[in-house]
Amino acid sequence: MRRTELIATGRKLFADTSYDALSMDDIAKQAGVAKGLIYYYFTSKRGYYLAIVEDSVAELVARAGGDTELPGVERVRRTIDGYLYYAEHHRAAYRTIVTGGVGSDAEVLAIRDSVREELVATIADGAYGRRALPPIARLALVGWLSGVEGATLDWIGALGDPDQPDRARLGALLVRQLRATLTVIEEFVPECPAPPASEEPSDQRGDLVPVTGSP
Repeated sequence: MRRTELIATGRKLFADTSYDALSMDDIAKQAGVAKGLIYYYFTSKRGYYLAIVEDSVAELVARAGGDTELPGVERVRRTIDGYLYYAEHHRAAYRTIVTGGVGSDAEVLAIRDSVREELVATIADGAYGRRALPPIARLALVGWLSGVEGATLDWIGALGDPDQPDRARLGALLVRQLRATLTVIEEFVPECPAPPASEEPSDQRGDLVPVTGSP
C-alpha cells in the first residue's frame, strides 16, 4: 500500500473515530498493512495524523482556489462554493482544519493558519487582482472569513434539517456579506476599491440562485 493510499484510509478512519480512540494497531488492522509500514512512511501516529490534515488542507485550498482564469467576481463566487462543497462532503476533515485538530496542537494550528492566509489571498486576488493587501484590508477579510468558518461549522452540524439552507443559498449569503465587507474596505483603503457594481447582478435576488461551480 502506498503513502497516498494510507492517507486516504486515514481520512476515513479519523472521520468516524477520535484521534485518541485509534491506536496504531487499530489503524494497521483497518488499513490491512503491517504497523511497520505506517511507521516507515510517517514515523508516528501524530506524524500520520498531521499528514492527513495537510492532505485535507491541500484539497480544500485546491477546490476553493481553482478556476483562476475566470473573471474576478465569478472567481470569488466559485471560491466560496468550492469551500462550502468541501465542508459539506468532508465534515470531519473540515472541523479538524478550522478548529485546530487535537487539543491545542501547535503544528495543526499552524496548518490551519496557513490555509486561512491562502484563502484570504485567493479572495483578494479575485476581488483586486492581487494577493498582498494593506493590513486593515487584510484584517477585514480575516474577520469575514472567521464569520464564514463559524457559519459553515454551524451549517454542516445541521445538514439534514429541512429548514437549513442548501449550499447555493448559503453561498449566496456569504457572497453578499463579502460584497459589504469589500465596500467597507474601500472606505478605509481607497486604493482597494470594491469591484464595480456593474459586475454584480442588478437584482439583489440574483445572488440567491444556485451558484455555479462543483455539483
